[in-house]
Amino acid sequence: MKIQKTSGILAGMVSLLATTCVMGGSITTIDPPRGMAFKDPVAMANISKIPGIVEVNLEAKIAPINVNGVTAKLMTYNGTYPAPTIKVKKGDVLKVHFKNSLPNSGVNAMGETRDLTNLHTHGLHVSPKGKSDNIMLSFKSGDTFNYEYDLSKHSGGNLNWYHPHPHGNSAEQVWGGMAGALEVADETAALAGYETHTMMLKDITLKGSAPAPYVMADSMHGKEGNIIMVNGKVNPVLNMKPGQVQHWKIVNASNARFYKLSLASHNLQIIGTDGGLLDKPYPQSSILLSPGERIDIMVKASATKGYYKLLSSPYATDDKSMMASASSSQKITLLTVNVTGKVVANKIPAKINNKAVRLTVPKGTVTRKMVLDMQMMSGMAGMGGMGDTATINDIAYSSTKAYTAHSKLNSYEIWEIINNSGMDHPFHQHVNPAQVISITGGDTAYTKFYTTSPAWKDTVIVPKKGRIKLLVPIKDFTGTTMFHCHILEHEEIGMAGLWDIK
Repeated sequence: MKIQKTSGILAGMVSLLATTCVMGGSITTIDPPRGMAFKDPVAMANISKIPGIVEVNLEAKIAPINVNGVTAKLMTYNGTYPAPTIKVKKGDVLKVHFKNSLPNSGVNAMGETRDLTNLHTHGLHVSPKGKSDNIMLSFKSGDTFNYEYDLSKHSGGNLNWYHPHPHGNSAEQVWGGMAGALEVADETAALAGYETHTMMLKDITLKGSAPAPYVMADSMHGKEGNIIMVNGKVNPVLNMKPGQVQHWKIVNASNARFYKLSLASHNLQIIGTDGGLLDKPYPQSSILLSPGERIDIMVKASATKGYYKLLSSPYATDDKSMMASASSSQKITLLTVNVTGKVVANKIPAKINNKAVRLTVPKGTVTRKMVLDMQMMSGMAGMGGMGDTATINDIAYSSTKAYTAHSKLNSYEIWEIINNSGMDHPFHQHVNPAQVISITGGDTAYTKFYTTSPAWKDTVIVPKKGRIKLLVPIKDFTGTTMFHCHILEHEEIGMAGLWDIK
């Protein structure tokens, strides 16, 4: 298999030097040379002087970014890639002074005006109305808006992220670079004192000095890149002392790529998921992370000095009836841990969050069924000129038509999500996190962990030809929001619905 090269002589040379491909059956190994020293994303400046208020300036704009040695013009927030990390605490008020400086550059593959954008705070339990996480708003080039989020009902101690959410533009803008971490501070003494890092997993392909445009296959599989990065760098090197324990907060900010994470000769101890911290560490040899999902882990470095690779192993996102995705066939070195220096005697805490419990299903809880499906069609509609469509309950989302779930505030529902397609779909619901009751099909370790631990989830993989059941508490906020597949190209071609809470 040939890895797609960026266009242009310099870009091609950089791509080839950075990526070594070794074929082993149907598996492609991408093992770039060790890169720069690991760096966390830059921290967003808080311009507020008032305790309990975090106030930030956020500007969507095109900016020059060094992508693996090539200066590329990416869509960014505040001119950085990834975007700055916003840090808040439970109970804070977050004020975002947003400005849209994206150029008015015509229409995209979906036929949408490219400069239209907005902001989604993925994972926050906040109102979907007004100036809060209202993804029904959109802003053209030159517009400004003051978002305001009240975090008094949000649970502490989790990693969220922010990205655009205008229907028809979300995929292209996230693909182009618009994504950043949004951290709610940990509220447990058990995690105090550990070296902590944030990792944004993201991929891109360049054509010349710009993100590669959409082509026919992208609407069906989702867009996966040939440059795979952690915090905007290829295979950065993270130093750890022998015996040291570090806390890593990881978000899959890719449009469509699944990551099956493992660290050579180490266990990964899961201590938190999308919606918060767990009761205790859960040791795993590997962790599957689909687009939109987040994970908190603790890693205890080996006593043996040396280099250890953080890998993403192949994961079959689709069945044999479809052309395989890149995630299905690539083994990638994402980051290298360099265990060096003096030995330390850190320990992973035995307990993390004593408030984390699995819920029992209340008597009389109603069940809502949603069926996900995809149809491959000919024609010139859709992304890259292809008429593929995706549906929830046989309806492809558009500005004029959508499957709508009507829910009552302060109630519980069981959501049974059935996947009739031959490809996994990460299902994301806004505003209210859920717990996983059951998963049929898919990765067995993923199923065991999420159906037995007290994990809160806003993004869950619905396996190909499989199904999941979620227990969804509908709390605190009324309004209209969304649920959708977080392979963003699938959302764009219709795998989305409205959620009306009253």
